[in-house]
Amino acid sequence: MPTARCMRCRTQVEIKDPQEIVLKNNLRSLKGVCPNCGTKVSRILGKATGAKSSAKSA
Repeated sequence: MPTARCMRCRTQVEIKDPQEIVLKNNLRSLKGVCPNCGTKVSRILGKATGAKSSAKSA
């Protein structure tokens, strides 16, 4: 299970209902909810796979 830092609980928690999204700057991110307090939490994973291939070909 992926983890993220909850700013309200001030602890590392497992992300409840994680969803992977791609940000505007082509970084992958996981968004979800803290299981303890219900606050939105997110974790940046890294570059999107499509961004790497287009950068090498240019």
